[in-house]
Amino acid sequence: MGENTRTALIGIIVEDAGSVEELNQLLHQYRDYIIGRMGIPHPQKSISIISIAMEADQDTVSALSGKLGALKGVSTKTIYSKN
Repeated sequence: MGENTRTALIGIIVEDAGSVEELNQLLHQYRDYIIGRMGIPHPQKSISIISIAMEADQDTVSALSGKLGALKGVSTKTIYSKN
């Protein structure tokens, strides 16, 4: 990866299952930056918890996080490595 990239983790909570198709389309669009993905269903609360590990420049990570967070019933939080 380039020297301007950082490792980032996007935490995602999906409360509206109707947004899952759009969410997956976005993740597919950004697949070249995604290192790994883990999804955990939480059936008792009817939500899904997803973590996305990425290696990308900060603008790319922010763009994906913003697009995901704009989906109905989807919340995101992003953290970055220090270097």
